[in-house]
Amino acid sequence: MLKLCRDVLRAGVAAAAGLVLAATGASYAHAADGATPALIERGKNLAVAGDCIACHSAAGRPEYTGGLAIASPLGTIYSTNITPSVKAGIGGYTLEQFSRAVRTGVRADGSHLYPAMPYTAYAKLTDDDTAALYAYFMHGVAANDVPAQVTKLPFPFNIRLSMAVWNALYLDDKPYVADKSKSVEWNRGAYLAQGLAHCATCHTPRNFLMAEDAAQYLRGGSLGTWYAPDISPGALSDGGWDQAALQAYLATGHAPNGATAGGPMLEAIDKSFSKMDAQDIKAISVYLTDLPGTARKAATPANVPALPSSDIAEMAGKIGAGERLYRNNCAACHQVNGDGVRGLPALRNHPSLRHPNADNVGMAVLEGVWPEHRQGMPGFEDELTDREVAELTNYVMATFGGSRVTIDEQRVRTLRAGGETSSLLLLARTGMALAVLAVIVALVLLARRRRQGKAAP
Repeated sequence: MLKLCRDVLRAGVAAAAGLVLAATGASYAHAADGATPALIERGKNLAVAGDCIACHSAAGRPEYTGGLAIASPLGTIYSTNITPSVKAGIGGYTLEQFSRAVRTGVRADGSHLYPAMPYTAYAKLTDDDTAALYAYFMHGVAANDVPAQVTKLPFPFNIRLSMAVWNALYLDDKPYVADKSKSVEWNRGAYLAQGLAHCATCHTPRNFLMAEDAAQYLRGGSLGTWYAPDISPGALSDGGWDQAALQAYLATGHAPNGATAGGPMLEAIDKSFSKMDAQDIKAISVYLTDLPGTARKAATPANVPALPSSDIAEMAGKIGAGERLYRNNCAACHQVNGDGVRGLPALRNHPSLRHPNADNVGMAVLEGVWPEHRQGMPGFEDELTDREVAELTNYVMATFGGSRVTIDEQRVRTLRAGGETSSLLLLARTGMALAVLAVIVALVLLARRRRQGKAAP
C-alpha cells in the first residue's frame, strides 16, 4: 500500500513537471520569435480592424479556415485557411513570407493572390503591425487542418502569374507615411481607413481592369448588387453626417441622422468596426470628414414632411401598386407614414434614399437586413416578383426620400441574380487572341523577309 502511494505520488509529480516544462517550452517558443502575450493581443486587435474573420471564416467551418465563396467579376474566389496549420494553413510561413503575402499578395510558394484579398490596402501596414499580426495568427489562433476549397477561375485568370502584371500597374507597396501637417489623431484615422479598414476597396470606383480609380477616391461604387455610397467629406455633409454620426454608425450600425447599415457594410460593422477601440473609430471619423481637396458646398438635405397614416385612401381603392405593396409588407414595422415604430428604423428621410441609384433599397427588399444582434428585417425575394420589388422600391424612394431615382424590373432581375455579368473575361480572351495573332503575323512577315533576303542576288 505504501509502495502504491509512492508510485502515485511520483506519477503526479512527473505529470506536474511535464506540464511546467510544456508551459515553459511554449513560453520559450513565443519568446524565440518575439511573440509576447502583449504582441499577440495587439495582433488580435489589428486582425479585428482588418476584418480578417469575415472573409476567412465560413458558416459551418472553424474560424479562419477559409472556404468562403467570394463572388467576383472573374468568377468565384474561395478564401484560404489562415490558421497556423502547416498542412492546410500558413503554419510554415516565416514573418517575411507572411508580410509578403499580406502586403504584396504573393504567397510563400511564389504564386499570386487575387485582389479579392485587399492586399493593395494592407500594403499601408507598418513592419511593427505586420509582425503583431503574424504573432497573433501563429500563436493566438488555433491550428486546423481543414483545407479550403481551391479557387478555379476560367482561363486566362487561372494563370496567377498574370497578377504580377496587374500589381506592376496598380500596386503601391509603400507603407503609410504620416502627414506632418495633420494631427496624430487624423493620421491614425488615415492609417486605418487607407490600410486595415480598407474603406476604398468598396467605396472607390474601379476601372475596367478592376483597379481602384485613385482620382475618384471614396466617391462611391457598385459592388455588383449593393452600392457603397460616396463617403467623401462633401457627400457626408450633404447627407447630414458629422463626426459624431459617423462614430455612432460605425460602432452600432445606426446613426442620429436615421441611417441604418445593411449588406456588406452591416457585416463590416458587426465583425469589425463595432469591436474596435472607440478612439480608433473616432480617428477614422476625423479623417473621413477632413480629406483635403474633396470638400464641396453642402446641399440642404432632403426633408420629406410627415405623411398622414389614414387608411381611407386604401379603403376607397385610390392607392397605387407600390403603396399597396408597402402597406401589405412593410407598414406593420415602418408604419404607413414611414416613421417606424417600437424602435424600428424610420424610412422617411433615410440617407439611403438619397443615393444616386436605388440598388440598396432593392437589395434590402430582396435579402432583408440581418445584424448579428438586435432585430432584423426579413427579405421578400420568395414572396415578391421582380416587378413588385421595383414598384415597392420606387414608392419608398419617392414617398419617403423625395427622390426621383427609380429602378426597373430588369435591374431587380439583375440584382436577384447577383449582379451584372462582367465583360472582363471576354476582353481578356479577345486581347490574348489578338496578341497571339499579332505574334503570328510578325513571325510570318519576318520569315518572308528572310526568304526575300536569301533570294536577292
